[in-house]
Amino acid sequence: MISNDLSIFNELESSVRSYIRSFPAVFTKAKGYKMWDAEGKEYIDFFSGAGALNYGHNESKMKKKLVEYILSDGITHSLDMATQAKAEFLEKFNNVILKPRKMNYRVMFPGPTGTNTVESALKLARKVTGRTNVISFTNGFHGMTIGSLSVTGNAEKRKGAGIPLEHVVTMPYDSFVNDQFDTLEYLERFLEDNGSGVDTPAAMILETVQGEGGINTARMEWLERIDAICKKRNILLIIDDVQAGVGRTGTFFSFEETKVKPDIICLSKSISGYGLPLALTLIKPELDRWSPGEHNGTFRGNNPAFITATEALSYWEDPAFEKDINRKADNITAFLTAAVEKYPELEGEVRGRGFMQGIESKVDGLSGKIAAAAFERGLIMETAGVNDQVFKLFPPLTIDDEGLEKGFAIIEDSIKSLISQKQLVTN
Repeated sequence: MISNDLSIFNELESSVRSYIRSFPAVFTKAKGYKMWDAEGKEYIDFFSGAGALNYGHNESKMKKKLVEYILSDGITHSLDMATQAKAEFLEKFNNVILKPRKMNYRVMFPGPTGTNTVESALKLARKVTGRTNVISFTNGFHGMTIGSLSVTGNAEKRKGAGIPLEHVVTMPYDSFVNDQFDTLEYLERFLEDNGSGVDTPAAMILETVQGEGGINTARMEWLERIDAICKKRNILLIIDDVQAGVGRTGTFFSFEETKVKPDIICLSKSISGYGLPLALTLIKPELDRWSPGEHNGTFRGNNPAFITATEALSYWEDPAFEKDINRKADNITAFLTAAVEKYPELEGEVRGRGFMQGIESKVDGLSGKIAAAAFERGLIMETAGVNDQVFKLFPPLTIDDEGLEKGFAIIEDSIKSLISQKQLVTN
């Protein structure tokens, strides 16, 4: 294949495909923060596999370890049997991530994807508490299987289930109504009043920064109050860190700046470091009440992913890595803030934190047009929110300053071109 001809995909692949529609090219190569298509065009990647490539494409040290492992006939598939690759990952994850943060969790490998870890978390919470209902939050996104969809807010995605999604109560996320409305006073009133129709749930599940929901960021004090409400009522708190974790918001876990101690933590996407499928469910030891095989799956022991995940954790051994993430995150914030001020036609608002930021535009359809114009100029960037009203920046955490600045320049050129061509659609 020597061109960007998409006919084979149009003819043979299911119509469910989506990203190929936003990024209509045949990609052949990727390294770091760059990708190339079949015609040799270079793109800057501000998408990072929807947050699955926090360390960029084909990171050299991980690639070397992976190739060596494959050539040595290392175990590839093993279900949940003991392997050296798994042992080395567990030891390093405990020593580099959990112990320095004074965190004590059992590690469960529920299956290869984000929705697998969410499903296992919901299932365990119901088993441990003996309760049925779960509280989720507006605009949350937790996966595409039935349990995960039940705690997801997006109406279009929920509709795809084809059946009623039950045993979940949706409550307003921080600032869902406005910044003045106290959503947790509202939530507590439902839990306190026996006439509310809301039973004490097994768990609450939330993202500290809602990725697909529109880069909505919960305030630290809001998260701490949620934690206190859960502890007071013996409700389990599940933090879905599938997208916001592994450094995406500036710290390894997205809640580290708070006093929150989740009962269950869901990780996937960038935990493998290399884009290989891997998911973890972190469980407080006293909640680890599974019987052997009670929750299982054929691909819950992805040994090549353990190899790259172990190497990826080496980044976190050096405190300078986290400091550099936050320094560059400040540059992202500064660029987005300046763009909103410089181009009032955006009717924009900066959303998110860390390497998980974007601009919400009140102009209908404008964010999608900006992302499309950026792609034409050589930048891969997606939109978020129920109406795709946010264009979001998800560069690799390892991107250098030059790559960031080039990406910023393309975004600004895209904004200017749309404004000058008067392609804005007013509300």
